Amino acid sequence: MPREAWRIYAPVIALALLGFIVAFMLMDPAPPKQIRFAAGAPGGAYHAYAEEYQRLLGEQGIEVVLVDTAGSIENLSLLMAGEADLALVQGGLSGPEEEARLHSLGGLFEEPFWVFVRSGVAAEEFGDLRALRLSIGPEGSGTRALATTLQQAYGGDWPAAARQTLPTGEATAALIAGQIDAAAFAASPEAPYVQALMRNPAVRLMRFDRAEAIARREAGLSAVTLIRGVADVGGNVPSSDIPLVAAVAQLAVQGDIHPAIESVLLDAALTIHGKRSVFSPAGRFPNMQDADLPVSKQVARHYKDGPSFLRRYFPFAVANFLDRAWVLAIPLLTLGFPLVRAAPPIYRWRVRRKIYVWYKDLRALEAKGRALPRGHARNGVQRELEKLQVEIGKLDVPLSYTDDLYRLRSHIEFVKQLLISTEPVTDLVA
Repeated sequence: MPREAWRIYAPVIALALLGFIVAFMLMDPAPPKQIRFAAGAPGGAYHAYAEEYQRLLGEQGIEVVLVDTAGSIENLSLLMAGEADLALVQGGLSGPEEEARLHSLGGLFEEPFWVFVRSGVAAEEFGDLRALRLSIGPEGSGTRALATTLQQAYGGDWPAAARQTLPTGEATAALIAGQIDAAAFAASPEAPYVQALMRNPAVRLMRFDRAEAIARREAGLSAVTLIRGVADVGGNVPSSDIPLVAAVAQLAVQGDIHPAIESVLLDAALTIHGKRSVFSPAGRFPNMQDADLPVSKQVARHYKDGPSFLRRYFPFAVANFLDRAWVLAIPLLTLGFPLVRAAPPIYRWRVRRKIYVWYKDLRALEAKGRALPRGHARNGVQRELEKLQVEIGKLDVPLSYTDDLYRLRSHIEFVKQLLISTEPVTDLVA
């Protein structure tokens, strides 16, 4: 590109780049590369699901740091304290303060309240466990919160023996060893310890024949039925239909979490929880209906319309950048279009000006020469015209403007010949 063109187009390019940089700095911030997931206790269903989220989001370039906790209550506490970005939380535990600061990405799976009792223990319903050794989970767990709610529903304060705080693994081992009479768990039916206990002849699963009544009385609970043989058709496990009460686990997030993170989490949730389970058909989860925390507009739009166009066809990082960067197009086009339109005329004017500016000198020399008498008196003007011709010959202009240059040089020659043949202007006037 000729040097003159660079003088015109370089400022245009610089202005466009400056506008892009300023717009880029002002556009929405990029999503974080790392998020903290309050994952529940190792070995539990929550933790297993959290590991699935960690794997799927890792494939999208997002590092998920798992924070081990006692369960849903501690998960909520960490979210409220800002020490976690998202967590699996048992439904029915949030209050007005949580609803004001947290969002839900939807209900993910039904989480029945399992009460396993040692075979031979005389207890037909939950209220019969009042005088027995019952583990209801550690402090901070969703199991303990739900068990306490049901203990209240079945008649007020229970003795300390019926409020033991064993973690999941210890409670399972103590129940099988006969150190306790019963153990309660709020967990997914796919939890390994639930599956193992249902097949263990030393324990039995307690029925909740008043599950419908409990669900009507207690917010966040529903009545479900564990169908006969659904855990093991060949082994007939369970051997009869068993009514249970259940909460719906949901994915709770900070209210100000980046929308792109919400989107990729929802994609992961559909992959993890969209399959059928023993309590629900395929496609029931995730959903907005079972969320007891507010759902953001971004999440509601995702449930209604699915992933954005860019997320369907591009990797997460590319789609997110384009989704944030498209808003730059309008100001950049607004700035760039007139600049691009103006640059060629300015360029043409600058090049031609280099040529046309000499016409002022040419006209001055013509007037000076014609004012002198013909002959030797005009020799000085002729020498100046020849000098002007040499200087113009040194002009560097693009090839497309050479005709203008040679036209100027022919006009100089014309003036030289004119001064040889014409009378002085003063004589003509006289």
